[in-house]
Amino acid sequence: MNRFSQISIFALGISLATSAQAQEQPADNVIVVTAQRNNETEVVNGGNAGVLGDKPAEDLPFAIRSYDESLILNQQPRSLGDVLENDPTIRTTYGFGNASEQFVIRGFTLFGDDVGLNGLYGITPRQLVAPELFESVQVLNGASAFLNGAAPGGSGLGGSVNLQLKRAGNSDLNRVTVSASEHAHFGGSFDVARRFGPNDEWGVRLNAAYRDGETSIDREDRRTQVVGGALDYDSGPLRAALDLAFQNVRIDALRPKVTVGSATIPAVPDGDANYAQDFTYTEMRDVFGTLGVEYDLAENALAYFRAGARDGREEGIYGGITVLDSASGAANGTALYVPRTDNNEALEAGIRAKLGEAITHEFNFGGNASWQVNRNAYDFRYGPGFAGYATNLYDTPQVDLPSSTLVGGDLDDPFPIARTRLWSAFASDTIGLLNDRLQVTAGLRLQSINVKSYSYFGGDLASEYDESSVTPVIGVVLKPLDGLSIYGNRIEALQQGPTAPLDPALVSNPGEVLAPRKSLQYEVGGKLAVGRVFVGLGAYRLERPGEGILADGSFAYLGDQRHQGLEFTVNGDVTPNLRLIGGAALTDAELVSGSDVPGVPEYTANADVEWDLGFLPGATITARAVHTGPQWVDAANTLELDSWTRLDLGARYVFVTGETPVTLRLSVDNITNEKYWASAFDAFSAALLQGTPRTIKASLSADF
Repeated sequence: MNRFSQISIFALGISLATSAQAQEQPADNVIVVTAQRNNETEVVNGGNAGVLGDKPAEDLPFAIRSYDESLILNQQPRSLGDVLENDPTIRTTYGFGNASEQFVIRGFTLFGDDVGLNGLYGITPRQLVAPELFESVQVLNGASAFLNGAAPGGSGLGGSVNLQLKRAGNSDLNRVTVSASEHAHFGGSFDVARRFGPNDEWGVRLNAAYRDGETSIDREDRRTQVVGGALDYDSGPLRAALDLAFQNVRIDALRPKVTVGSATIPAVPDGDANYAQDFTYTEMRDVFGTLGVEYDLAENALAYFRAGARDGREEGIYGGITVLDSASGAANGTALYVPRTDNNEALEAGIRAKLGEAITHEFNFGGNASWQVNRNAYDFRYGPGFAGYATNLYDTPQVDLPSSTLVGGDLDDPFPIARTRLWSAFASDTIGLLNDRLQVTAGLRLQSINVKSYSYFGGDLASEYDESSVTPVIGVVLKPLDGLSIYGNRIEALQQGPTAPLDPALVSNPGEVLAPRKSLQYEVGGKLAVGRVFVGLGAYRLERPGEGILADGSFAYLGDQRHQGLEFTVNGDVTPNLRLIGGAALTDAELVSGSDVPGVPEYTANADVEWDLGFLPGATITARAVHTGPQWVDAANTLELDSWTRLDLGARYVFVTGETPVTLRLSVDNITNEKYWASAFDAFSAALLQGTPRTIKASLSADF
C-alpha cells in the first residue's frame, strides 16, 4: 500500500467517525440532505447555440448539452479533456509532442485553439484548459459555421465546445477544497460568490486553484495555477458582466505520443511507464477575459455586445519518439524547442427580436470579428544530420539534450509568423407555427477569412489568403407531443482552403490556395423528456471536399471525405436517488480514397452512474465505464488498435462539522489498471496516445 492510499484511508476513517457523531442531531440531517442534493452531478440539456442564443435542447434543431460545475467539482478533473471524457460522442487525443489536447467529434478534430469562451473564439487558452474556472462546458455536435462562424484554427467541422466562466448565482457561496491524487499531486482551491445592492443587482465571484506534484505516470510532474473573477450587473433592461482569468500550467517530462515506424503496433507499456526525457517540458501562461452587455430594447427585443481578449505566452522542449522495432521497443528520439506568444481579440454584436402571435418570427441580425497575431520560433534539436538519438519504448535511457540542427525565427524575441483576421455578418429568422410546436430556422452568414503568413527567416510576408464565402442553415423542430421534439438540419462547416504543392513538377498551379472549403451536413433526430430523464438520438451525414491532382495536372478539390453515424445520449434522474449520464455513438468515417479515417473509433459508449445510499444519509456511490471501439492507425488501414474499456469507481460522503457541510470525495480512475492505446488520431503521422493508468484521487470540500 503506497503512501497516498494510506493517507486516503486514514482521511476516510476520520471523516466517517466525525460524520457519525455529527448526524446524531436531526437538524444536521437537513443540512446533509441539502448539501448532498446540491452536490448532485448534473447535465443541462441546452446551452449556447451561437447567434441563436441560450436555448433548451428541445427548441434547437441541433444536438447540444452542457456539463455543469457540479461535475467538475465531483470528478476532480485535471483538464478539459477529463471533463469531456463523460461525453459518449467525444474522444481526446494530443497534438504532436506536447500537451495540446484535441477532441475528436464525429471523426473530425477540434483543436484547443478553437474552443469558445463565453461565445467567442480565440480567447480560451490554446493547449490545456484547467476546468476549475468554469461553471459550464457546452457541447454542440455537428457543423456550426452559421451558428459560431468559422473557427480561426480551421477545426471543429464535427462539433464545437463553448466554456462559460463562473459568475455569482442567486445565493452566497464560501467553499474551500483540498485535494490529492497519486503519486504525489496535491492542491487546494477556494470559491467565493456574493450578490449585493438594494435588489441584489450586483454579483461578484472570485475563485482560485493551485495543484502541483507528480502524477500517476512515473516522473511526469504537473503544476497548475488559476485565478478567475467576475463582476456582473442585472437590473431592469440592462445586464452586463466582466470576466477575467489567469492560468499558468507547467508540465515536466510529459509522456509523449508514440509514432509507429515499424510494420506492427508495439505492445502497450506498463500503465505508469514514462518514455519521456527529463529535459522535456512545457509552460503556458494566459491572461484572458470577456466583457458582455445586453439591453432589452423592448419586451420582445434584445441588443447585445461582447468582446474578449487573450495574451498567451508559452515555451517548451517537446519530445518525440518513433518506434523502429515493435518487438524490442528500439526507437528514435527527437526534441524541439518552441517559444510562442499569442495576442487575440474578438467581438460580436447583434439584435434578437421575436414578433407575431399566431405565427411568430424570431429575427437575429449581427456580426462578429476576431484578430489573432501569432509570434513563434523553432529550434529542431535533432543532433547532427537530423539523426536524433537512440532510445527505447520499454527501457528508456535518459540522454543529454541533442545539439541544435535547424533554427527558424528569433528564439529570444519571436516575431509575427501569422496574422489572422476573420469577420462575418449574419441574419436569420426562426418562424414559429402552431403555438411554436413547429419551428423553422433559416439563415445566412457571410464569412471573410484573411490569413497572412510570414517567413521564419527574416519575417517577410510569405503569403496571404483573403477569401469570403456564404454559409446557410436550414433547421426544423417539430413537437408533436409534450416532451417529444423531432428535428432536422442542413448546415455547413467552413475552413481555409488547402494550398497546392510548391513543386511545379508535381502540379501545374504550384502554391495556389483554393477557395474556402465548405463541408455539408445533413442531420435528423429526436429528443424525448420522460420525467427527469432526457434522451437524444440523431443520425447525420457530413461530407468534406478532398483535394488532389486533376487529369490536367492542376491541384483542386477532388472527391468527398464522408462521415456518417448515429449518436445516442441519455442523462437525468432515473429515480430520486439514481442518476445516469451515458450514451453511445457509431461512426463511419471514410477518406476520399475509400479507406477509413485513422484514429476514428467505429463505436464509443459511456455509462456514468450515481447512487445516493438511502440507508446512509449523505453517502453517494459513483461508477463510470468508458468504452472505445477499434480504430485504424494508418491511412492505408493496415494497422488497427484493439477496442478498450476503462472502469472508474468512487464515493462521496457529506457530513456536518458544527453547521458546516463537508464533502469527502474518493475515486479510482481505471480501477483495473488497464493498459491500452487510447487514440491513434494524428494530423501528421501514425501516432499513438497511451491511456492513463490507475489513479486514486481524493478531495475534501467545506461550504461555510
